[in-house]
Amino acid sequence: MYQNYYSPAEWDRILSFAQTRETPFLIVLLDRVRQKFEQFRTHFPSAKIYYAVKANPGSEVLTLLRDLGSYFDIASVYELDKMLELNVAPERLSFGNTIKKARHVREAYEKGVRLFASDCEADVRNIAREAPGSRVFFRVLMDALTSDSDWPLSRKFGCQPRMLIDLVALAADLGLDPYGISFHVGSQQREIPAWDAAIAQARHLFDWAAEKNIRLRAMNMGGGFPADYLIRCNPLSVYAEEINRYVDLHFADAVPDIYLEPGRGLVGEAGVLISEVVSIAKKSKTDLKRWVYTDVGIFNGLMETIDESIKYPAYTVKGGESGDVILAGPTCDSLDIIYEHHKYQLPLSLESGDRIYWLSTGAYTASYSSVEFNGFPPLRTYYL
Repeated sequence: MYQNYYSPAEWDRILSFAQTRETPFLIVLLDRVRQKFEQFRTHFPSAKIYYAVKANPGSEVLTLLRDLGSYFDIASVYELDKMLELNVAPERLSFGNTIKKARHVREAYEKGVRLFASDCEADVRNIAREAPGSRVFFRVLMDALTSDSDWPLSRKFGCQPRMLIDLVALAADLGLDPYGISFHVGSQQREIPAWDAAIAQARHLFDWAAEKNIRLRAMNMGGGFPADYLIRCNPLSVYAEEINRYVDLHFADAVPDIYLEPGRGLVGEAGVLISEVVSIAKKSKTDLKRWVYTDVGIFNGLMETIDESIKYPAYTVKGGESGDVILAGPTCDSLDIIYEHHKYQLPLSLESGDRIYWLSTGAYTASYSSVEFNGFPPLRTYYL
């Protein structure tokens, strides 16, 4: 299976490095991050690429992307401080989280950030008061579109179009710079037409703002670009060709500045999480499924398997006949069941002490790990 995701040379390097190290841990291949960033830059040549720091905030990843010329989307003042410590200029940062304390808006402003995202009146007023004159993206609600994604981002973020236009007008009245429209089609969005509907909606909002004599100048298309998990995706070039066509179709007369915020799509395929089988059990003598307990689970790396939303490829070097399994983590919490309903199969020869390799785990694994649930430490990460 690994051959579908990693070259023989990459896999040999992973196995060699992992051989003597205590599990669980994550390996991130920095060459993969570099290659994917170059693909984004090639296929979206006119876009500003803002890496979503939350996907994998490892200093090695951030430093690499900094040197490649990336911009960065931050979600908190804590990520802001990390970026400044890495000598990333605040002009290369966007405070993209619409949920933020007023004093954190002030702190970001005082440290040089001038680009924010917003989706409600209270936040717009906070930005106007604490970060006067700043540029603002207004996030539109895309709940109907994000429902098709593997990790939806509906309801919590964004607002309805008519409310958004009121916020644009309010921001202008308060002395802010209404810069553009932002949207997110849902994380791990495999349906390319979702971008068509979102871009069409953005164009309507540009026109509505123009009727109020407000000229929006940018469109932030967020993330959503998928990684190859158990279900494979089209290459990034296919997504880019269609998305660029949608932009030209809907904005033919005046294409705005384009912003992208890839996270998963940039670093997801760069990671391999290595775990160990702790034990294998059946619940009755007639049980057809084995419970395979590993030393990694929901709370120390595999948070996105909740509701079996993200289905990582699970590989083991053991061969022979396979059978159905239920995969579960090591903690004494009943939520810590990784996959029960989707039919994962592992070799019948699998034993305690064998290793399971979770492929395409470079995004939202280490950054989702709990600090000390059941005493287990956060997921250790190595960057090669």
